[in-house]
Amino acid sequence: MLAMTYRGPYKVRVEEKDRPKIEHPGDAIVRVTLAAICGSDLHLYHGMMPDTRIGHTFGHEFIGVVDEVGPDVETLKVGDRVMVPFNIFCGTCYFCQRGLYSNCHNVNPNATAVGGIYGYSHTTGGYDGGQAEYVRVPLADVGPTIIPDWMSDEDAVTLTDALPTGYFGAQLGDIVEGDTVVVFGAGPVGLYAAKSSWLMGAGRVIVVDHLDYRLAKAREFAHAETYNFVELGDVVLALKRATDGLGADVVIDAVGAEADGAALQHITASKLKLQGGSPIALNWAIDSVRKGGTISVMGAYGPLFSAVKFGDAMNKGLTIHTHQCPVKRQWPRLFEHVRNGYLTPSDIVTHRIPLEHIAEGYHLFSSKLDGIIKPLVVPSAA
Repeated sequence: MLAMTYRGPYKVRVEEKDRPKIEHPGDAIVRVTLAAICGSDLHLYHGMMPDTRIGHTFGHEFIGVVDEVGPDVETLKVGDRVMVPFNIFCGTCYFCQRGLYSNCHNVNPNATAVGGIYGYSHTTGGYDGGQAEYVRVPLADVGPTIIPDWMSDEDAVTLTDALPTGYFGAQLGDIVEGDTVVVFGAGPVGLYAAKSSWLMGAGRVIVVDHLDYRLAKAREFAHAETYNFVELGDVVLALKRATDGLGADVVIDAVGAEADGAALQHITASKLKLQGGSPIALNWAIDSVRKGGTISVMGAYGPLFSAVKFGDAMNKGLTIHTHQCPVKRQWPRLFEHVRNGYLTPSDIVTHRIPLEHIAEGYHLFSSKLDGIIKPLVVPSAA
């Protein structure tokens, strides 16, 4: 089969790999019909995440058709059209029983922190991802869900990570009716977080980014006020002035490890790998939220330390909520929002890239060329 493979920082290519096989009675093999490139994949692409091995196939956002099932699989059959959450989880451990699917204790040898994730290095279990023609889906009775007949493929693939993560980011903000919410980052997750904030009762939503075309999308898709931090002398001061000098009630960090905005932080994190990620967006969040406010963090950071202004967070009495989204927990409500027309997640899709051209897709997405916001990946077998 054809699959994207990692060859080192900024180097990916499509190669022939062995078609995955049933390795456990509870496995399924899914023929991928649509995948996506996530902003988190760029952290891998740029060499930001440890133990990303040569030959690994990325891709934690994908849907497809069941091609084969193990003898113990009961809920799926060959031919089913399925969506697969990015979390790999057992459904029975201490954490899964509490809905913390992203912390499953049985699917990742490094599970002191995160559970299993498709295509996200060996720090999350070493599972190959869905930027390929076929993918092995472990614990197939637990994670995948049959796609409703009324749901389009492009909406379904966004529901495997980006939309639930953005929605979850708004949930983590504990938004109270009328709150002012600031979202750092106008990528797919930030756009979904901004849109979802209105559903949580926000009275005002502000999105901060440095790319005008993404800010235009935030105004169109999420109906948000926008600030380009490059045009502001001091983004924190500007946000304070916009909020009566107090700061926002809730700030959402939807950027993570490769935030621009401070050259020293970016170099020490992205170039020298001395930090687990540039904490500039998180520090802006700490400084621009009001005293006693809430910060939500869904932007991905590596396991190394980051120079976060924790003393200021403590002295301001902030509540900081962080987590990898437990995707399947979000699906029931999100399905209803999509079906009722409150959310049309495919509205942010800008590019549909053949799997054979995925290296070009990564280049476009990494360099923010051609107005790219959300790229999908289409295997030729689809």
